[in-house]
Amino acid sequence: MNSVSSPKIGDSVFKTLPKNFNFKKFSLTYGIVNNPDLIEIQNFGRNQCLGKKEWRKINKINAWMITAETAAFMKWGGLGMVASELPEAFNRCFNSKGDKISVITPLYLGNTGKKKASLQNDIYYGAEKNNIKLQKILTLKVPFYGDHNTLIKHNVPVYLAHFENTNYIFLENERFFSINPSPQNNSAQDGCYIFNEFNINEVERFAFFSKTVYELIKFLIEKKSPYSPNLLITNDWHSGALAGLTKYFSIAQHCIGKMKTKLCEELKNLPIIHMAHHLGYQGWDYLNTSKILNSLYENTAAAVFKNAKAIKNANPRTNNTLIVYDCYNQASCSFHLADRVVTVSKNYMEEVSKELDFGLDFRDILKIRKDHRNFYGIVNGYDKKLITPNSKKIEIINKTFSPFHFEYYDETCLAKKLENKKEFILLLSKIASDSEYKQKVIPLIDIYRFNDLSEKIKNIEHTPILCATSRLVEQKGYDIAAQAIINLFNRFGSLKNIEMPIFILGGAGDLCCFEYLTNLKDKLMQENPKCGERIYVFRGYQDDFAYAVQIASDFYMMPSRFEPCGLTQMEAMAKGALPIAISTGGLVDTIEHGINGFRTEVFFSSNKRRVYGNNLTAQRLKNNTNAYTETLCKALETFYCHFDKIQQMTINAMRKDFSWDVKDGSIYKYYQLFKNGHL
Repeated sequence: MNSVSSPKIGDSVFKTLPKNFNFKKFSLTYGIVNNPDLIEIQNFGRNQCLGKKEWRKINKINAWMITAETAAFMKWGGLGMVASELPEAFNRCFNSKGDKISVITPLYLGNTGKKKASLQNDIYYGAEKNNIKLQKILTLKVPFYGDHNTLIKHNVPVYLAHFENTNYIFLENERFFSINPSPQNNSAQDGCYIFNEFNINEVERFAFFSKTVYELIKFLIEKKSPYSPNLLITNDWHSGALAGLTKYFSIAQHCIGKMKTKLCEELKNLPIIHMAHHLGYQGWDYLNTSKILNSLYENTAAAVFKNAKAIKNANPRTNNTLIVYDCYNQASCSFHLADRVVTVSKNYMEEVSKELDFGLDFRDILKIRKDHRNFYGIVNGYDKKLITPNSKKIEIINKTFSPFHFEYYDETCLAKKLENKKEFILLLSKIASDSEYKQKVIPLIDIYRFNDLSEKIKNIEHTPILCATSRLVEQKGYDIAAQAIINLFNRFGSLKNIEMPIFILGGAGDLCCFEYLTNLKDKLMQENPKCGERIYVFRGYQDDFAYAVQIASDFYMMPSRFEPCGLTQMEAMAKGALPIAISTGGLVDTIEHGINGFRTEVFFSSNKRRVYGNNLTAQRLKNNTNAYTETLCKALETFYCHFDKIQQMTINAMRKDFSWDVKDGSIYKYYQLFKNGHL
């Protein structure tokens, strides 16, 4: 590597990328360079994917979990749960050895209408009803483009806090981390993904977040601070730019004499473990491609971009590590440059490294990493006490839904779960027949043609209740569920000696997915009213209602098109609702068919390619709808004919423990990975 006093390589290094350079048709070529810094940049992606660099030995882990979401202060999905629970579990297990994980996250301020956060004096009131006392430790100056495509040094106050045995570092900046929505914000965007009042979108927001974390790390290393991290955990695409900053930007800064050799060595060799959740979300931004790259790499952007060569692979769209084809892609950087990549279940690791439907543009890169043993699958854990039936939570829903009364239960007293089923049917019937009561208890939920069944169900013990309360998005397969239910009733709807099942289906999300469910209700009401009246369809989300649904249900439907890990099936199992799932992603790793839930024998990708199961079964069933219908029917046949088996499966499901820190739990796998660089 050049020393600081080495000759510069020409004016081209000091160039930014032309505005909207990616709007024109262009092809990337990588010329032969003589400068050792640029040679290193050209080879970095290849060497990382091949795992050529020896893992840096870590005696005492001081890791940073760098995350857009946390369950404690701003949660939108499963990655927020992981960002809080993994560090907390790790610190419980390993603090006594001197190992720890701290959480680095934005200090969001504002009100989206659904999420609200504020800072009052030194108390931060997060969006998840927790508050925390902050200690301001410094203010950073972070270079990033402003409104006029010029580099501005933005002030970022840095705060330290402690919550649930874990240190939190909060980064504050009104422009980028405000969650007050712009009038142009898409109604589907909320929380930390808002298009905000300063017209900052999610990709620009988290590119700035990555740049700020980089500046903070650089500051601490320069000051020889004991708080400097020796391992970075980038939690999904939001912090994906950090790998490019520590690896590429440090080398480029060294190249032009703006960084000392020792600091550059520290930054580029800082190990990064990238946690990939759902590969469908990558942080694309076509319109701001040049703006973001110039913000991240400043006056070395052109040189970095022109040398950011990806490892040779079969996908012509991924020959540069910073963009995919012609579009900035924040996940791309980590997939190419991180020291290790981890995804959230072993089966999902297999899917994304084999199937284009799952790995998308990065399938080939991840296949190379898997073959060279630097890509792993570790199932997400949870804090079980937070999701099992909880007496305090049941007290809350009893107040919400008074005069109805739900009982606390566990696997030793399933009779009380039966009482909850009875009470829940009365609650649904009350909501159906009393609009004033409905508005009082679930004002944010839209219901569709609810029916009063209080006088029609003769034997609730032998009436299966099935629910699906996930987000209304294509991923969750509500169209598959709707067709499977129609197939089910066509097969069994005329039987008179059984109580037909009750389905409670809905959640917050897309209108088109909601229409699948309303069409299902309408179709069955027309063809078979006795079956149709047992379909309950709603849109919206209220925690108390979702909780009441799960503690009353016998089964939880998960016809997901993909499910990287899935926490919903774990929550359902903990409450004694047996999952009925498609065999994809983490559902394969967490549900044992016939033991603690039901899974399809086969699973197909969107192009009808068999992904899971044997070929003969795939030829017989042909598609996911048929496979799910068959599994749904098997689950209900077991309920009607072998109820003792259902009870034993329910006990098994409730006893199953996916907690991070149980014996052989996921936290021990992460500890091994952090220490050794492999499992």
